[in-house]
Amino acid sequence: MATKLSPQLKCLSRKLRAPRLARGFSFTARRRGFTGKAATKNARDTIEYGTQIVGGVSPGKGGQDHLGLPVFDTVQEVRNPQHPLSYVRQLTKYCLQAVKNVKPHASAVFVPAQFAAGAIIEAIEAEIPLVVSVAEHVPLHDMARVQEILRTQSRTRLVGPNCPGIIAPDQCRIGIMPYKQYTKGVVGIVSKSGTLSYEAVGATTKAGLGQSIVVGMGGDMMPGTTLLDGLKLFFEHEETKGIIVIGEIGGEAELRAAEAIRDYRTLTPNPKPIIAMVAGRTAPQGKTMGHAGAILSPRDVPADVKARALEEAGAIIVPHPGVMGDEMRRLLNLQL
Repeated sequence: MATKLSPQLKCLSRKLRAPRLARGFSFTARRRGFTGKAATKNARDTIEYGTQIVGGVSPGKGGQDHLGLPVFDTVQEVRNPQHPLSYVRQLTKYCLQAVKNVKPHASAVFVPAQFAAGAIIEAIEAEIPLVVSVAEHVPLHDMARVQEILRTQSRTRLVGPNCPGIIAPDQCRIGIMPYKQYTKGVVGIVSKSGTLSYEAVGATTKAGLGQSIVVGMGGDMMPGTTLLDGLKLFFEHEETKGIIVIGEIGGEAELRAAEAIRDYRTLTPNPKPIIAMVAGRTAPQGKTMGHAGAILSPRDVPADVKARALEEAGAIIVPHPGVMGDEMRRLLNLQL
């Protein structure tokens, strides 16, 4: 799916892009796997939410219309359409302008795990700024190839795989978040867990704070965007007044996030309040807990050690996401 970002997410895509994440969400998105059942339902919901989708990619179905939008065989066609004039004339005026004049700001990848890497690489080669991949269990050797390609360029930022996506409430969604519970507000959320991020969203909405941007970075072992990337985004994002970080067992992303929080709080005169939790404190060693990457191996740092590192860096640790809204409201009131 090809999409046009709102100012919030466009900003996000530029700041998260390669080394960075956020800039404003008036956003053109393109969907890979556009005509499948899941992508079709998601596209309908996403359009209803306000995201400007300008087309989709479905190999072998190029030249068709789907949901009133053009379907292309490859991402390059979305960027540089070569359809005959007889086809172009059939497009709506908006789609005609989009495919001829507007380069997609983002790509949502809705293909099975075994094909996800190829779709991601195609989007990278087309220099689409923001790519969101939702599939879980993308083979590690495939993601190693994707990571190597990502390191050689600075145009594209990958969120995922195995992630719910990214959203600027009431403006733009790329992913599968249950958008009806999101409200525009002041809390930035970055989370390894999609479900726990939904709980945090519910808590901050109930507390009357809302969310500025929510980044579901994904729970696979080799994510394109990390907790550290999300933190850097929210440190700079003016509309974000408070930050929530949700980690879990597996990997060491939380330790790098703790270092960034410590540096931020040391160097910033009036730092934003940061709340954190780390899921999986009771997880048995060697058992995957929900995500492919949520596994405590013998060499991994336990959840309680990660939580302690975040707390020592200056984050407020909470036991579960249900209390995040009230706690953030208390911290923000202290700054008034």
